[in-house]
Amino acid sequence: MAKSTDTRPVIRLRSTAGTGFTYVTTKNRRNDPDRLVLRKYDPVAREHVEFREER
Repeated sequence: MAKSTDTRPVIRLRSTAGTGFTYVTTKNRRNDPDRLVLRKYDPVAREHVEFREER
């Protein structure tokens, strides 16, 4: 049987460079209760930028 998504919800990370590029990942609500911010590669801007969680 599949695990519950209550503890690890699927989130979208949107680029702050304004390109509209997104990553899809899961996060642990217990360890990261606030909105997640990760520095990842944006292929449209061709550089590493901050990606913020959108809800």
